[in-house]
Amino acid sequence: MPVISERGKELKRRRHRRKTYSKFKAILAKNPSADMKAHIADKLRKMTPSAEMLIEEWKLLG
Repeated sequence: MPVISERGKELKRRRHRRKTYSKFKAILAKNPSADMKAHIADKLRKMTPSAEMLIEEWKLLG
């Protein structure tokens, strides 16, 4: 079984985050409720350190 390098792991995490972001954007395109937006914001905070920037860009709060 091949060993994945640190760079490979990093790229895999990045691809998975990008896929998850696209799922979140699809949900946001359907005009979700305030509860759903808050839920997505919480998930983003757990996922990435740059979550606050994304939350602001996607207008999830406020």
